[in-house]
Amino acid sequence: MASRLCISMLVALLFTACNSNVVYTEYKTLNNGIWSNADTLDFKIKDLDSTAYYNLFLNVRNDNDYEFSNLFLITKLIKPNQQVQVDTLEYEMALPNGEWLGTGRGSTKENKLWLRENIKFPDSGVYTLKVQHAMRKNGMVEGMQRLKGITDVGLQLETIQE
Repeated sequence: MASRLCISMLVALLFTACNSNVVYTEYKTLNNGIWSNADTLDFKIKDLDSTAYYNLFLNVRNDNDYEFSNLFLITKLIKPNQQVQVDTLEYEMALPNGEWLGTGRGSTKENKLWLRENIKFPDSGVYTLKVQHAMRKNGMVEGMQRLKGITDVGLQLETIQE
């Protein structure tokens, strides 16, 4: 009976893995959960279907050392022809009562954050996504030198199923 259950679970896992629309996932681990404002995270994307449409997500893991309810990021998407698209983004990381958003047990939570939707990569070559934090404390002009509590940042691309 136990072996039948294991086989059923394995088949279900393989079935869902084969039907996944995730085509790219990469994580960058931050040194001791500290993200310096000088640290730019680079993700290189290549060999994508130029006719497909994709949704892009940033996957951000934070722990209880993170002291804010939101997260500001600056992203730069550099196309193979060196054209650059820059975005300044704000994401909610916690509810007003302080409860973390995201998934996970324990003190680390992972948030799957929309970066772009319904995007094509029509040019062959390497696309580079650069990500920096843009956090500052209220009333301060200077950005934070060291942002604590962000442990990993990832990029995930999913094809859009028609």
